[in-house]
Amino acid sequence: MSQQATYTEVKGAGFFRRLGAWLYDLLVLTAIEMLAVGLIMAGFAIALSLGVSLEGYIDTSDFLSRHPIASPLFTVYIFAVAMFFYGYFWCKGGQTLGMRAWKLHMQNTDGSAISPTQAVIRMASSGFGAGNLFVFLSPTNQALQDMVAKCHVIKSDKL
Repeated sequence: MSQQATYTEVKGAGFFRRLGAWLYDLLVLTAIEMLAVGLIMAGFAIALSLGVSLEGYIDTSDFLSRHPIASPLFTVYIFAVAMFFYGYFWCKGGQTLGMRAWKLHMQNTDGSAISPTQAVIRMASSGFGAGNLFVFLSPTNQALQDMVAKCHVIKSDKL
């Protein structure tokens, strides 16, 4: 069976396998987010050493959490990093690191990789992972985000 087998050839991934991959990816994503925030903090450290003032704020963290423009931009940045992480891996190879460890693969019904649009739809409809609970209700082991994005997460011993 090839890596891009059609969905009808392989049973969909169950809840606990998805949960394992999700937890694994959460650890990886936390590390990536820490690096992303570190880049922002390093930029502020450089700016402060060059004489930029954060007058009215205790420190950089206070500025990023309370400033009327910086706070929403920082939040968008954090979400964009997460979206890029998942979107890149799902569209590029059909697997995040957690999915690879748990032998899961994401694809369209014909075995092709999902599109960036499908990745965004999948992220928006996942409910931060709660959409996986629909696996218990689906005879084909599809999560809510799989149904909405018209893709499938399959398990395969050949990956």
